[in-house]
Amino acid sequence: MNALFLPLGVIGPWQIVLIVVIVLLLFGGKKIPELMRGLGSGLKEFKDASKDETTDKNLDEKK
Repeated sequence: MNALFLPLGVIGPWQIVLIVVIVLLLFGGKKIPELMRGLGSGLKEFKDASKDETTDKNLDEKK
């Protein structure tokens, strides 16, 4: 189970390495941490929003 299954096909370890190399070439080493911080904060906001939504639904069901 070394491959990641996606709707477009299977991505193996060499494809992931190729994607990482392309990202490094496009953005450079200095921009990557900044991009990851932005991605992390966006995921955190999404997670918090989904928690709020489920909490709101649970409160509506209890009424």
